[in-house]
This record gives sequence, C-alpha cells and structure tokens, in this order.
Amino acid sequence: MILRALTLPVRAVVFLLWFAGQVVLSSAAVLADVLVSGRRSTPRVVRLDLADAGDHHVTALGVLVTLTPGTLVLGVVEQPGGTRSVLVHSMYHRDETTAVADLRDLDDRLVRGLTLGGRP
Repeated sequence: MILRALTLPVRAVVFLLWFAGQVVLSSAAVLADVLVSGRRSTPRVVRLDLADAGDHHVTALGVLVTLTPGTLVLGVVEQPGGTRSVLVHSMYHRDETTAVADLRDLDDRLVRGLTLGGRP
C-alpha cells in the first residue's frame, strides 16, 4: 500500500498523458470524418456494466468518456441489487464488442492510474 501511494503521482501523469493521446486520436477521427466526403461513423449506444463502482468513480469515468470526441455518456442506469451501468453513445467503434472493450480499457486505466487500492 505504501508503494502504491508513492507511485501515485507517476501513475497519474502516465494516465493523463495516455488520455491526452486518446483525445488527439479521437479528434483526428472526427476531423477526418468531417473533412472527407462519405461517412465513416457507425453510431451506436452501448452499455458498460460497472458492478459496484462508487459515485466518484462513475462520475470520473463519465467525464472522461464525454471529454473524448466521438463518445458521450447518455446516463447511468441503476440495476436491481445496486450495480450500475453507463450508457454511452459511440460514433466510431466498428461494433459493440470493440466499443465496450475500449470503454473497459479506459475504466481499468483510470483505476490503475488514479487509485491507491484498486477498484473502488
């Protein structure tokens, strides 16, 4: 636990740099879609299950998803039993599996980069 606390600033910087890169890549995809004739977008709504994530975690994930061009959090659905799902509108994923995998990757990187003890 002490080691995780000591490495938190480095992990946070690495996460933020990775996220900035993702924003640049997503911006390029949106720009290319706008400038080039023909549509490359494949809009869809996907559900990302978050199990027992707390309010702060759900909020942080929602902000990061919404900041990324081409994605938007539509809402949070409370399941019976207390679990939550986030509904995300995605413009540039080729299928639902890829969209959920990318969102899960963002969620995992968020946890590894900005928490002391793992999943909240």
